[in-house]
Amino acid sequence: MIRAFLLYTGTDGNSHVKCGSVSPNALVQAQSILFKETPANSALEWHVAPHTQFVITLAGTLEFDTRDGETFTVHPGDVLIATDYTGSGHEWRLVDNNPWKRAYVVFEPGTDTHFVPEK
Repeated sequence: MIRAFLLYTGTDGNSHVKCGSVSPNALVQAQSILFKETPANSALEWHVAPHTQFVITLAGTLEFDTRDGETFTVHPGDVLIATDYTGSGHEWRLVDNNPWKRAYVVFEPGTDTHFVPEK
């Protein structure tokens, strides 16, 4: 299974995270893909996702925080499913000495991303 983190806006207006995976063999219609690289030791303060997207980490290890104090670590091969495009947002920082190399896969609003929560 491919480990995934669903980052979403709760009814309280804050970003929250659920751990799980992406359903295997699920074909999801994507709108676009973008590759990006950020230098080692970088960080980004409070922000929201611009739209529903997979953020697939290819290199680099990041720690994410929400305003409620939820913290999770994303490693190469993990998928962040960012759906918190409203509310208080999240922040991240690279925690190793590698650049963050990633692919953004953008979806239409309301797309079923086939996230399977951990039990």
